[in-house]
Amino acid sequence: MLTITENWKTTYPGASIGILIMKGVSNPKSHPELDALKSALEEQLRTQFADFDRSALRELPTLKAYHAYYKSFKKTYHVQLQLESIVFKGKSIVSVTSLVETMFTAELKNQLLTAGHDLEIVQQPVGVFVADGGESFTRINGQEQQLKAGDMYIADAESILSSMIYGPDQRTRINPKTKQVLFTVYAPPGIDESTVSSHLRDIESYVKVIAPGAKTDVQEVYGA
Repeated sequence: MLTITENWKTTYPGASIGILIMKGVSNPKSHPELDALKSALEEQLRTQFADFDRSALRELPTLKAYHAYYKSFKKTYHVQLQLESIVFKGKSIVSVTSLVETMFTAELKNQLLTAGHDLEIVQQPVGVFVADGGESFTRINGQEQQLKAGDMYIADAESILSSMIYGPDQRTRINPKTKQVLFTVYAPPGIDESTVSSHLRDIESYVKVIAPGAKTDVQEVYGA
């Protein structure tokens, strides 16, 4: 499913990419059982990190690894900001559509950066690369974006699917008609492949809440 380039392996030894492909999914606007799971996770996170401040959160092994990566690009890891909003400000997981929310829920539980795509739009082959700074793509918000040199990105035969810094593209975004989904997970050096595997299983379990008949086609972790 995923072509691993030598440049990625030599630039980011110890990094990994997780892939989850599920078919027969659905994407309702909302789902009561998923909503209950989201609420339970929010309360769990508030309890788990009740004695933490922002600096202490950053020292979690997962967030520490992402912080090191994002800091090198003078960026802040947005999943940490979302976690802070839930733990410290009483906010809720963003409500969009259920299939996207399965990904957001797992992201907040495990702090691992994940992108989702409509698999039927993705054009094989798919590979993971390191940007030289000349690449560009249309982000999910419609904004044209040039990549930063050194950023990890995943691309198919047509164009970039996502970058670690700038997130997913608009072309292959999950939509109300999505029936086959591709989730990709970026894990920088410092995060075990077993952690990525566990994260993929969490996404899979959440998807099956909203689509009990969904089948997993690929669930794999590729290490540098």
